[in-house]
Amino acid sequence: MTDVLQRHDVRTTGAGDRTLVLIHGYGCDKTMWDAVIPLLQSDYRIVTYDLLGCGASDISQYDKTRYATLDGHASDLVDIVTALELDRPVLVGHSVSAMTATLAANRLGERVGAVVMVCPSPSFINHDGYVGGFEPEDIDALLETLDANYLGWSSEMAPAMMGTPDKPEHCERLTNSFCQADPDIARHFARVTFRADHRADVAALPHDALVLQCRDDVIVPEQVGAWMTANMPAAKLVTLDATGHCPHISYPRETADAIRQFLEG
Repeated sequence: MTDVLQRHDVRTTGAGDRTLVLIHGYGCDKTMWDAVIPLLQSDYRIVTYDLLGCGASDISQYDKTRYATLDGHASDLVDIVTALELDRPVLVGHSVSAMTATLAANRLGERVGAVVMVCPSPSFINHDGYVGGFEPEDIDALLETLDANYLGWSSEMAPAMMGTPDKPEHCERLTNSFCQADPDIARHFARVTFRADHRADVAALPHDALVLQCRDDVIVPEQVGAWMTANMPAAKLVTLDATGHCPHISYPRETADAIRQFLEG
């Protein structure tokens, strides 16, 4: 299965008895973890990779049928864990990839040690008794805008998601990441991301889980974290002293410290 490692440009660094697998979110690639890795690699082995269709992955292998749901990305993660023969790794997923980590952990069972979710949402759409942050028509409008002008959508959405107007370099980095993505794949993945409903999957997750939230996250309202910890068997909610949707980029120290405290606590 070494081909899966090449296909996703899997990289390994650090040292330690425990392994963290860091999974980037929508419109990003594995380099989005670059500020967090130096803060953890002295004590943990760290694996990063690009989702198929992102970064340095083999974009020619992107199959819209396979990746019509997050199950395809979860299968890739299972294959990577298996190919590297990882012993109870901690799966760390940002945003939509927190759900990919959940799906993979549910499949792998005791082969996974824990799950860390950075700004996760099992569903971005509001349901009865659940606040996801968006009405269905809001998501439709977002996707229509993305279809009509992906680059324009990216330049507006990235700064809003980052939530750190005092740190323009972070906004620029996320904007560049969005703009460098293949537009056709980005449009396809956006539908998978924003229309999915994985509430039943997170509720079935048996592993210890850390849910990290930020203030003023335009994508994920505070109610989501409360719902997740109320409905998950073994979840701990931590609200970081951070703003926006990408604390691993803009607040790497706070993010790394929270992960370390969870794993060592």
